[in-house]
Amino acid sequence: MTTRRSLMNRLGHVLPATAEVTNGKLRIGGIAVSELVAEYGTPLHIYDEEALRAQMRSYVDGMRQRWPNSDVLFASKAAPLVAIYAIAAAEGMAIDIAGSGELELALAAGVDPERIYFHGNAKTDYELARAIEVGVHMIVVDSEDELDRLERLVPATHKQRLLLRVIPGVDAQTHASMNTGGSDSTFGLPPARVHELIEDLRDHDRLDVVGVHVHIGSQILNTGQFAEAVAALAPIGGLKVYDLGGGLGVAYHEHEIAPSVDEYLDALIAAARKHLPADAQLLIEPGRSTVARAGVTAYRVVVVKQTGKRFVAVDGGMADQLEVPLTGVRFDAILADRADEAPDTEVQLVGRQCESGDLLIDDARLPSPRVDDIVVMPVTGAYSYTMTNNYNGALRPAVVMVSNGKARLAARREEVADLLRLHEPAGGYDWRNPQLTASK
Repeated sequence: MTTRRSLMNRLGHVLPATAEVTNGKLRIGGIAVSELVAEYGTPLHIYDEEALRAQMRSYVDGMRQRWPNSDVLFASKAAPLVAIYAIAAAEGMAIDIAGSGELELALAAGVDPERIYFHGNAKTDYELARAIEVGVHMIVVDSEDELDRLERLVPATHKQRLLLRVIPGVDAQTHASMNTGGSDSTFGLPPARVHELIEDLRDHDRLDVVGVHVHIGSQILNTGQFAEAVAALAPIGGLKVYDLGGGLGVAYHEHEIAPSVDEYLDALIAAARKHLPADAQLLIEPGRSTVARAGVTAYRVVVVKQTGKRFVAVDGGMADQLEVPLTGVRFDAILADRADEAPDTEVQLVGRQCESGDLLIDDARLPSPRVDDIVVMPVTGAYSYTMTNNYNGALRPAVVMVSNGKARLAARREEVADLLRLHEPAGGYDWRNPQLTASK
């Protein structure tokens, strides 16, 4: 019991809520990670379904208690999985999409189009037309060019609800790649111009601007910055809907602390009561903080070697964990079947992609790793599956949901046949024998 408390005291706040250690084995949702790996292979994304649903309910219930006329949107780019779309809808969340692919995944999950909000800074004609065709509830307009497209695409028989995205001028305290609210941001329009467009479109027969949207970035740990963004909307008054965005950060490692959902909502709603109309509908769109902690990724150790440093290489890497090189996020790691052993070795935990930048954890602390150990990285439920790619021919990992001792496959492991299918001869041209093809 002493070693278990030590582990959970160190990493309990970053592990899924149902995580526990029994006889040295890490268990999630009542199942040992090593058992899941034996059945589904590695790399493997594992979600604690019970914890995921509880986090979603904490957002939905928390908003309703503080501001009854409200809705919570799942920012689905964080984890665009049909299973998670369906779970989010079942737990009372609307869905925020940022592309036609996410739209189709949401529809495949059975999400009512009236519960879908379409974001994005460079929507194509096809994407907008498809959104209008299926009847999405709201389109969040990012530019005047997009308004011109909608002017052409919205039919005379339809009136499309719109939000206009506002640049709040708040430089979020986060990685540069996740800062979207500064005055020079590529996303949105200046407040003064948004106000003018609202007036210009007030009596439009097909474009119905019902409100505004603001979003300052992702992985933000200072709740005061969310309040600043709300204050930036105060001059644009008298609207029906204010979408206050998302961006709440999470704790990724042992020494990182993140605000709770309650702390975030308290700061946000206090600012809304001060700056926004009391009868307006408020929307928020959490993504990372909804799914990140509920997910972990399991890898198998392939190589342990000593050069200038001690390297431990696993069978995944930046092909399935791109946030590390992209945003510099710092993870911790656990050995799934030796979870009660004290970490006594510092290693470079690296992936299998042929890049020096494929460093999963710099100076990871582990109990002297061995080949075939199962390494678990917590807090990978957001953006890991989203950014999975085929670098070096890597195949996308499987995704499994666990709850109450049962596991369900949420996404199968990509196979070589899937990879090759995209390269099948098109139009009769065979790249393997171009002369033969050309002579036909």
